[in-house]
Amino acid sequence: MRKKLTTKTIDALPAAVGKRYEVRDELLTGFMVRVSSVGKKVFYLNTRINGRARRIKIGDYPLMSLAEARQKAQSILRDISLGAFENSAAGSPERSAPVLKDVIDQFIERYAKPRNKGWKETQSILTKYTPLYSLPIDQIHRRDVHEVLDRIVANGTATRANRALAAIKTLMNWAVDRGFLDVSPVANMRPPTKEVPRERVLTHEEICACWYGAIEEGYPFTQFTQLLILLGQRRGEVAGMRWSELDFDRGLWTLPSSRVKNGTAHFVPLPKLALDILNSIPRFLNSDYVFTTTGTSPISGFGRLKRRLDEHVGLDAPGWRFHDLRRTMATGMAELRVAPHIIEAILNHKSGIFSGVAAVYNRHLYLDEKLEALELWANKIEMVTSSLAPNGSTNATRKLEMLAEINSANLAKN
Repeated sequence: MRKKLTTKTIDALPAAVGKRYEVRDELLTGFMVRVSSVGKKVFYLNTRINGRARRIKIGDYPLMSLAEARQKAQSILRDISLGAFENSAAGSPERSAPVLKDVIDQFIERYAKPRNKGWKETQSILTKYTPLYSLPIDQIHRRDVHEVLDRIVANGTATRANRALAAIKTLMNWAVDRGFLDVSPVANMRPPTKEVPRERVLTHEEICACWYGAIEEGYPFTQFTQLLILLGQRRGEVAGMRWSELDFDRGLWTLPSSRVKNGTAHFVPLPKLALDILNSIPRFLNSDYVFTTTGTSPISGFGRLKRRLDEHVGLDAPGWRFHDLRRTMATGMAELRVAPHIIEAILNHKSGIFSGVAAVYNRHLYLDEKLEALELWANKIEMVTSSLAPNGSTNATRKLEMLAEINSANLAKN
């Protein structure tokens, strides 16, 4: 806060509740008094020396009067302007807290990147706090964070506000650990909204519509979407598929731990229909990416792809996401009497059956069981897409037509 500092004003300042607070003087720029949780009051001067922010301790109140402190601060400012402060005995420089933007940059480089494969998403979420970037991190208060979250909620993205709070909590805890803060200003702060787990499962008609809508896209989005439906793996894992991860002789896709969300290598047996689709994909020269338009990076633009699918097949009400295809596959497998632990193994979940002691001691890969389940699911997809296919095509005929359309699209691309 900012006030005209007087002796009466300083005497009336209450002890801080939790984190210490600062009151800046309206008369002398940078001059302030800091109040601790035990009521201790200390004069400081915030200024810049040789372009670097510095906080200089002036003295304790009331051992040093307000008039003496203000005079000393003015003397320091004069010495700084004359270039004589570093050789002066006046004042004791104290390292000032970095601004939020600098802390975020350090947090991403030193914490998020080495530990979190989704660090780019964290970095993107933290841009929501741009209005606070220029504030020293120890001057960011709970109400400042609430204001940012309120704006996110007002924009109609309440769950995004929950993610923003989770990100700033992790950042502030890291800042406390690094010594930038004494106490996190967002400790025990409640999420802005209560989230309801998604339950969306695509109907047979929607699966069919999505399948044939994808065919209109052509390579690489045709095969990408269809493998999402068939294999039930995460969008980013399928999009980043490498040829070096595929063993066509064994019919196996091996995802290394570096590409998997839970950090554990994942093995996905490939049903025959998935192998047929993969064999229809052209290869970029000297590129290891299966789904790419440049040869140097995997595909992106999933939001635009989904909007095109919505336009093609009318899947906009009720809303769906690509991630719902995983739930759709898991639900479909359960209906086919696939055991829950096999479904969990296919999804590469560490929760539930594969958590705790079981996750440590049960190292069986269940390759045969997973292949059997994925073949059952692929057969169901073939049945659904043939029985509900446009123009009443039969199963075998429509499958040949589908592969012909895919190959024709590939030839056109080349």
